[in-house]
Amino acid sequence: MSQTHFQAAPAKINLALHITRRREDGYHDLESLIVFADVADELEAVPAPGDSLTITGPFARGLSSGETNLVLRAVAAFRARWPGAVDTGLALTLHKSLPVAAGIGGGSADAAAALRLMAGLSRQPTPIAELSALAAQLGADVPACLLSRPLVARGIGEILAPLPEFPLCHIVLVNPMVPLATADVFRRLRAHDNYPLPALPTPLTRPAQLGIWLAETRNDLEPPAIKLVPLIGDLVQRLRAAPGCILARMSGSGATVFGLFGSSTQAHQAASDLRQASPDHWVAAAPLIVP
Repeated sequence: MSQTHFQAAPAKINLALHITRRREDGYHDLESLIVFADVADELEAVPAPGDSLTITGPFARGLSSGETNLVLRAVAAFRARWPGAVDTGLALTLHKSLPVAAGIGGGSADAAAALRLMAGLSRQPTPIAELSALAAQLGADVPACLLSRPLVARGIGEILAPLPEFPLCHIVLVNPMVPLATADVFRRLRAHDNYPLPALPTPLTRPAQLGIWLAETRNDLEPPAIKLVPLIGDLVQRLRAAPGCILARMSGSGATVFGLFGSSTQAHQAASDLRQASPDHWVAAAPLIVP
């Protein structure tokens, strides 16, 4: 291996997120329709005597590049599971373009990118089922990020059902740059036994179809998050009012809010309007990654 290798770590968006049960171990069972946007962190690797990580980009500040970083933990876990499969150390560079702790995958997507990169360099087979099991040990969102395609996640996020088709939609992401801890959101969750997602229409090929289905769903973490950061609710309302917006909602545990659009032009116009109105917010517009 002599050349540089790259992996993208796309943003994860929970279009719908139902919390269905609080488990005895303190975790929550959930059902979520997850998609990924064509806006991403980037992971680069070149051969080196040992493994190391450098973090660059607009959201690098404050992130540890030491052994506790999920990228290096993923690399170490891969080497422990398949010793000698990648026979060189790696100098890794993570270009951090996505905001941190924002409800859009973040470190989970970066860890998944590291696992895909290692699998691509491996001199022996790394079956996807075993790679996914390894991903689950790193975090509940890592198996979904490993696939980076439309899917329904159940359990604590480890039971995945990839969707065979999905309508081509465009998404606007906006983050007010206000920190919001997942644990704080869950502490304020009032109901832990909400009903599951309705059955998805088949085939699911048109944005309007998706919009009708999404109208029957929720993000159960949105109300407690809005109590902590009322600005989230304001952003949802602003996106909801944008021409062509099919749905506006918070993603994951926040604080990123998304607007779903059938048209690239309308998505980019909504993003432009948001940037102009709130230049201190992080705003991105991108197509969804579809099968």
